[in-house]
Amino acid sequence: MLHGKIKEMKQTMSADKQIRVRFAPSPTGSLHIGGIRTFLFNWAFARKNKGKMILRIEDTDRERLVPGAAEEIVKMIKTYGLDYDEGPDIGGPYAPYIQSQRLEIYKKYAEELVKKGFAYYCFCSPRRLEEVRSQARVKGQVPKYDRFCLGLDKKEIAQKINAGEKYVIRLKVPEGKVLKFQDLVMGEVSFNTKDIDDQILLKSDGYPTYHLAVCVDDGLMKISHILRGAEWLPSVPKHLLLFEALGFSIPKMGHLPLILDPGGGKLSKRKGAVAAKEFLAEGYLPEAVLNFLMLLGWAPENNQEIFSKEEFIQSFAIEKINKASPVFDRKKLDWFNGVYIRKTQNSKLKTQICQFFGGKYSEEIIEKIIPLIKDRMVKLTDFEPLANPILTRPNLSDLSNLNSLKKEHLQKAIEVLSGISDWNLKNINEKLTTLINKSDWETGDFYMSLRIAICGSKITPPINETMGILGKEETLSRLKKSLSFAHVGT
Repeated sequence: MLHGKIKEMKQTMSADKQIRVRFAPSPTGSLHIGGIRTFLFNWAFARKNKGKMILRIEDTDRERLVPGAAEEIVKMIKTYGLDYDEGPDIGGPYAPYIQSQRLEIYKKYAEELVKKGFAYYCFCSPRRLEEVRSQARVKGQVPKYDRFCLGLDKKEIAQKINAGEKYVIRLKVPEGKVLKFQDLVMGEVSFNTKDIDDQILLKSDGYPTYHLAVCVDDGLMKISHILRGAEWLPSVPKHLLLFEALGFSIPKMGHLPLILDPGGGKLSKRKGAVAAKEFLAEGYLPEAVLNFLMLLGWAPENNQEIFSKEEFIQSFAIEKINKASPVFDRKKLDWFNGVYIRKTQNSKLKTQICQFFGGKYSEEIIEKIIPLIKDRMVKLTDFEPLANPILTRPNLSDLSNLNSLKKEHLQKAIEVLSGISDWNLKNINEKLTTLINKSDWETGDFYMSLRIAICGSKITPPINETMGILGKEETLSRLKKSLSFAHVGT
C-alpha cells in the first residue's frame, strides 16, 4: 500500500544523515550561467561533506521543451569541469532521473493525496477559470481558484471521470495558517496560506506540475539540502505543505540571490551573454568563469581570489553566502580570464586556441606565437588580432602611419639580414644591434620602421622574435615590398 511506503520512507530518511543535493534544470533552452553557479555551490557543499550530487532533468513543461537542451545541459556541466554522482546518463539508485519517465509515480502520489484529503479533483474548464480570475481582478483581489469543485462528492467525481471529463488534481491549501521556515541564506521567512492558491498538482494530460514533481522526487531521492535561485522562494509554502502531506522529511533550503547586470536589473540576454555556452564561445576559459562564479555572492574569510576547485570545496560554507544580489562584473571576469590564460601551460593553451578557432591555424604556428602575445591576451579571441601582424602580410597602401617608415632603415636591414645563414633570434639581434650602433640611429626609430614594414602597425609582438617566426624568406619579402612606401631620409 502506497501510504505504508510513504511512512516507511520518512523513517528511513530520518535515520539517513548523508548529505544529498541536486541540480534540477528544465530543458527549455540553453543553460544559464547562473545555473552553473547554482550547480557549483551544490557540488562544493556535497563534496566538502562527503555527500552525493544528483543531476535531475525536470522536463514536465512540454510546451516549452527544447529538443537537445537536456543533452546540452549535461555537456556544459562537464565542460565546466564539474561532475555528479547520479544522473540521467549514469543512472543511480533512484533512477530514472528524467521526470517525463516518472509519470506513473507522480500520478500515484497525486491520487494518494486526494484519498488523504490533501488534494481534490477539479473539472473546471479553462473558460470558467479565466472568468474567475477576471472577476477577482475587477474586485482588486489576488486571482485564485474559488474551490468550486472542492464540494463534489465521490459519486459525482466518479461519474465525471467515467464520462471522460477532463480533470486536474489541485492541492487543498489549509486556511488561516502561517508557514515559517529557516532559509539557509535568507534567514526566517514566513507565509500566510490565505495568499496561496490551490495549486494544480497533476494536469489533465497526466503530467505533473513542477510543484508536485519536485517534491515527490526530492522526497524519494532523499534530498537533504536544496540550494536554488531566489526566484523559487515564492514556491516554498506550497512545497512545505506538499512535503508534509506526502509524509516526507522537509529538506533544508537555501535560496541564492539573483545575479544582477551592472546596468541594473536581472542578468538578461538583451544585455549580453547569459548562457553558459556563450561565454565559452566568447573565448573565456571554463576554469576562469568557474573561479569568477565562486565569488559571485560568496565571500571567503580572507581576500583570496584565485581558487582551485579543491580549495573552493574546502573553503565553501553556506553561511558565507551573501543575502544581497551580486553584480555580474564583466571587467572582473576578464581579469580572471587573463590570469588563467597566463597560468595555463603553453602546450595546453596551444591546443585550446587551435580548437577554439576550429583548426584555422596550425598548432605549430600557434606554439611559436604564444610566447609573444600570451601576456596581452584576455580571452582566446584575442589570439587572432594580436597574432594577425605575424599571420597576415600588411596592406601598406591602407596605412596612415607611413611617415615613420624610413627607406634607409629598410635598405640596410635587408642588407644585413640577407647575410644571416643561420636564421635564429640570437643572430638577428646581433646583426641589427651592430647596424644601429654603426649607423648612429635612434633604436626606437629604426625598429618602428621595421614594425610598420613587417607588420603594418606601430604596435606589434616583439619584432625580432616575429622575424624569427616568419623566417628569413618571408621577413625579407615583406621588407622589400615595403621599400616603395618608405620615406627617404632618417
